[in-house]
Amino acid sequence: MATHAPDGRERSMFSSSDDTAMMKQIQATHAPDGREFSVKPLLHIVEDIFLRAAPALGMTNIVQQQGAHQAQLDELEEKALQNGFHETIEMLSYTINKISCEMSCKCSGGGDAHATTLAIFNLVSNYTWDEKLVLALAGFAVNYGEFWLVAQLYLTNPLAKAVALLKQLPDIIERADNMKPKFEELTSLIKVMMDVAQCIFEFKELPSQYITPDTPEMLTATAHIPTAVYWTIRSIVACASQIMGLSGKGHEYIASTTEASELSSVAQEVNNIHSHLMKQLTLCFQHIDEKRHIEAFQTLVSLFEAFHIDNMKILKALIYAEDDQLPLFDGSTKKRASLDVLRRRSVLLLISDLEISHEELSVLQQMYSEAREQPGRPESQYEVVWLPVVDRSSPWSETKEKLFEDFQRIMPWYSVYHPSLLDVAVIRYIKEVWHFNKRPFLVVLDPQGRVVNPNAIHMMWIWGSLAFPFTSLKEEALWKEETWNIELLADSIDPMILSWIDQRKYICLYGGEDMEWIRKFTVTAKDVASRAGITLEMLYVGKSNPREKVRKNNSIITTEKLSHVLPDLTLIWFFWVRLESMWHSKVQHKRTVENDVIMQEIITMLIFDGSDQGWAVISRGSADMAKAKGETILKSFVDFERWKDGAKENGFLPALIDYLHELRIGATGSIPERVVCAECGRPKENLSYILYS
Repeated sequence: MATHAPDGRERSMFSSSDDTAMMKQIQATHAPDGREFSVKPLLHIVEDIFLRAAPALGMTNIVQQQGAHQAQLDELEEKALQNGFHETIEMLSYTINKISCEMSCKCSGGGDAHATTLAIFNLVSNYTWDEKLVLALAGFAVNYGEFWLVAQLYLTNPLAKAVALLKQLPDIIERADNMKPKFEELTSLIKVMMDVAQCIFEFKELPSQYITPDTPEMLTATAHIPTAVYWTIRSIVACASQIMGLSGKGHEYIASTTEASELSSVAQEVNNIHSHLMKQLTLCFQHIDEKRHIEAFQTLVSLFEAFHIDNMKILKALIYAEDDQLPLFDGSTKKRASLDVLRRRSVLLLISDLEISHEELSVLQQMYSEAREQPGRPESQYEVVWLPVVDRSSPWSETKEKLFEDFQRIMPWYSVYHPSLLDVAVIRYIKEVWHFNKRPFLVVLDPQGRVVNPNAIHMMWIWGSLAFPFTSLKEEALWKEETWNIELLADSIDPMILSWIDQRKYICLYGGEDMEWIRKFTVTAKDVASRAGITLEMLYVGKSNPREKVRKNNSIITTEKLSHVLPDLTLIWFFWVRLESMWHSKVQHKRTVENDVIMQEIITMLIFDGSDQGWAVISRGSADMAKAKGETILKSFVDFERWKDGAKENGFLPALIDYLHELRIGATGSIPERVVCAECGRPKENLSYILYS
């Protein structure tokens, strides 16, 4: 993940600034005695001084500027007091004053910057690197604050005016506009110095349970912290020289460019150091996040293995929510809701990405609405919660936000208020344990939060809410009640099918895309039905993954009154997806074509769909079904004269089944067919099953 050392450019940057002899001098001063103090209170007061002393654009309106950032300043002051500032300052005031005096003396005469920096390091030799830096900042803050205190009060306070006269500040104040670039450069450097200090302090506060000093990312950062502290204190000295130069030199100093050049030089160095440290800090944060995610993932695994009296621990682990948050969005009221609405309820977690299909959503909505029409029924005692799995590797965008909100708005059930409420560890669990791979599925949690079905989507497609509580035992019980008939094949596709069954009509379902065959077949079938004296209802169910061709066929069939159609392509999609779900369900229960009759019939239907030909199944009530591919079923109707006597004696359907059997026996050769996935159109090789036509 992280690099263990800085890249070539960064090494060059540090080696150019890290003169060996110079840093040996600095390292020689470093002799920490083990006593440490909290740098935060002192850092807060230093930051407070820098903010309050920030120079205005012009000295004439500096009094009015005192009200700026007041809320931020008050907050900093409160932080300082809360963090034990008074106790800390009592212990450190002597050292801070010595540093302040060192700067006042050596920076006033334009002395050697490195020598002054080294002198400050000698004053703070017993402290850690981060403590050295905050003490140096505090010493400078005293001088900086005193300077601006006099400048700010010059126009309103006689004492400040007298002190300013002795320091020759009036010329500086009166020529404030000319000094603006210099002040801005000074302020910018102070900001970068504080940024470096904050960065170094953050390294020290990283949680030790997730990252240790010997972690490669930390080792790299730690190796460069002495250099970073040196150049930051060197920058402090440069800033102090600027401030000291303004006191006592007056007009002479305004035209000086030497100090400005020093500021520019150290500012560039400190900026580079800050950039590198921030990169290392980012790598450390990534390391910590990974450790936290692993810990959160293991916690989730343990939670799902444990017993709970209700489902709240599980739900809170899945859907992150702070105490004041309402993490759910109620699709019925369009308002936010708490997790308590799911307490001790069976919960179906609808897991998908942001590309859930219109067909899937439409059918689920219909089933959910039907369950809610009679909320008192046992099979209606569940809630649905949408958990959108979003790829965190790509940035969240307005497009994704709109897509999410569009889905959320039309869903009648609960959803997470925002995808960000799903932790990375939860997404990992969904992918690795529940095997999410873009296809939507339903994970069923019982009222105690136990997973009773890792994917109930197939049960939902086959039986709808009647499959409640969606357990494996319930699934097996439902299959025991089923036999292969037209009701199982086409249940819930269209209400008129149930009406035809009740009226004992002959029902023909047929499909394919060849419009010429459809015309021949439907016309011939109607003619045979008339001659046989039976009532035959025909319904076109197209092809899996219906496209424009099926839509056109629907239109032609309706216009030419060839048969009934399913006007909504979603219903055609659902017919085939439901068949595939039957196959998946049977496979989960270890059923095969060798030991399960329904499995054989499912495979036959899927093979029909995988063929380029048309096909048809004909049934009456719960009786057996006659079935064949296009040319075979068409030929059987064309040859009706050959088996019409059998139809009179034994019944239309038995006679048709017998004649189809004769045609198959008489056929020569056979071609293995492929079963095609109703979702994507790709062949399902593992479903291969040879059908002889």
